[in-house]
Amino acid sequence: MINLSFHGAVRNVTGSRHLLEINGFRLLLDCGFFQGRRAETYEKNLHFDFDPRSIDAVIISHAHLDHLGNLPNLVNQGFNGDVYCTSATLDLANIMLTDSANIQENDVEFVNKIRRKQNLPPTGPIYSVADIPPTLQLLRGSSYNRPFKICDNIQVTFLDAGHILGSAISVININDNGRSVSVCFTGDLGRYHMPIIRDPVSVTNSDILIIESTYGNRFHIDIDHVEDKLAMVINATVSRGGKLLVPCFALGRTQELIYCLHQLKLAHKIPDIPVFIDSPLAIDATDIFRVHPECYDQETAVLLRSASDPFGFRGLHYVQSVDESRSLNHLKTPAMIIAGSGMAEAGRILHHLRNNISDPRNTVLIVGWQAENTLGRKIAEKWPEVPIFGEKFKLRANVEIFNEFSAHADRNDLIRWAGEGKARWQKVFVVHGEESASLSLADAFTAAGIKGVVVPEYGQNFEL
Repeated sequence: MINLSFHGAVRNVTGSRHLLEINGFRLLLDCGFFQGRRAETYEKNLHFDFDPRSIDAVIISHAHLDHLGNLPNLVNQGFNGDVYCTSATLDLANIMLTDSANIQENDVEFVNKIRRKQNLPPTGPIYSVADIPPTLQLLRGSSYNRPFKICDNIQVTFLDAGHILGSAISVININDNGRSVSVCFTGDLGRYHMPIIRDPVSVTNSDILIIESTYGNRFHIDIDHVEDKLAMVINATVSRGGKLLVPCFALGRTQELIYCLHQLKLAHKIPDIPVFIDSPLAIDATDIFRVHPECYDQETAVLLRSASDPFGFRGLHYVQSVDESRSLNHLKTPAMIIAGSGMAEAGRILHHLRNNISDPRNTVLIVGWQAENTLGRKIAEKWPEVPIFGEKFKLRANVEIFNEFSAHADRNDLIRWAGEGKARWQKVFVVHGEESASLSLADAFTAAGIKGVVVPEYGQNFEL
């Protein structure tokens, strides 16, 4: 008997956790962090709907925190099985989880100072840096297109999802007492014809599909025009004497943005202002990019083998220490500050926003998906006041949205990708999207002749 239940990233975008049970073997697909309201997400991240000790193995689709960020907590609560991922994700897991633990510890320290002033009890992190090594010991890396067994009757193959470095579509082939069943879990799918990463690989030989729907009801703007649009925003901000603040994912999005800025500098389309990458994680991630050429498209592979560095240019500064980061708050001249986290829920970007968001000369650039209830979403929606570290700040800075940088497939991409395997799909579960996006994409799939389309509810269980 095969059962599939959903414990996160259903009718919302974060906290990816899906449980596949195969004749008593319990396989968890992703173990991600929820992101949103601090108190609500703390409880969701701390407690699982299932006993972690009962999980036999985990598959991680890629290294974003909403897909692997809660692994240390799973281990703390008794999980001791193998965690399978691509080789690139294995390398990225160390820096991503360590950074997450550091951010939690630092944020808790700062928040507790405020809580003391409010006569509130202190809070603690979900996990700490000391919890990362025991988690990493359980990870097992595999190459793309190389089938491997996780038990006698389950074989897995990773295919390139085209989302970020190392992202994988998992094709899970099951021998269910003589019956062959194939389950495909997309993780997050990438866009076609994007720089750096290859296009997502098609799957046409699986019975069950679990597919993301982040942009299931929206279309991306052509990336060919993004450089001119970005130059216009930068020039306008500099003319006001302001700074540009960019909450940015350290993995993938930062590298794409640096590449774009490099091209603008070479073409002399933007002034020679300093650009600060205030994220040690982004620096480490960029180094890992260089050692995984199996993930590059052809153009990027050629660039990274050349003498010219696509991730470096005059005026680009990588900020490592906390003191260097704090010194950026005293800048009096125009500059661009790119810092994590991407949804402005944690990390150094919070301090920069706290110090600059009420200045109308400044601009906040939103360059990635912002989940519901996150600070990034509130800024994108231009709330008059936004909460930062439990305090309210007037949002007077300009806000610019750049969906062109999105690493997620849009509605057309998703319909195209799923349609290529529609002759085989028996059941299609639409996950990892806000309810409106998931329902809209499900309708589009049905209209395209894809059968058995379902948008599951949180906690819902299905017998396959």
